Amino acid sequence: MRALLALLLLFASPAAAETYARVQTSMGNIDLALDDEAAPVTVENFLAYATSGYYDRLIFHRVVPGTLIQGGGMTPALYPRAASREAIPNEAAQDRKNLRGTIAMARYDEPDSATSQFFINLKDNPDLDRTGDEWKKDAGYAVFGRVVAGMDVADAIGAVETGPGTPESGLAAEVPTEPVTILRIDPIEKAEVGAE
Repeated sequence: MRALLALLLLFASPAAAETYARVQTSMGNIDLALDDEAAPVTVENFLAYATSGYYDRLIFHRVVPGTLIQGGGMTPALYPRAASREAIPNEAAQDRKNLRGTIAMARYDEPDSATSQFFINLKDNPDLDRTGDEWKKDAGYAVFGRVVAGMDVADAIGAVETGPGTPESGLAAEVPTEPVTILRIDPIEKAEVGAE
């Protein structure tokens, strides 16, 4: 009877909807589980950029050592920036925290200004979380997935030497002195996670 009840509960409980993706970089692979249910617009946006080839040969242009790595919007030359599509709504939520290993959307001051750029948290970053409902002050940064393999690669990227960018780029610091390239980003099957 207990076994039957457990089986019924298993089928009655909806599993979290996740899609998997691989970020191939010049320093190794980072595999992601993307949260389709909690951040559907953000995940769809990320995958649309990925499958179109937009991310191919862009770089991680911002490294804050031990804190985060950011990419998905700049070429190795840093300027001009890669042209992006229209911005998406901010899907940040108070129950989705910028914890170590999560991936979130980068944006400008306006909460609904994210386009293609994303970052991976190398530590818990509570100052990036949504904290309330005041549009600008409490908006936070939308977490839309987590690293499920290759966190060592993300940490290694987070430890590269950095310096200032070009004057045209507007990046005063935190730019890797040797480019860390995003070779491509592709959806993968769950069974492929962690495979070389």
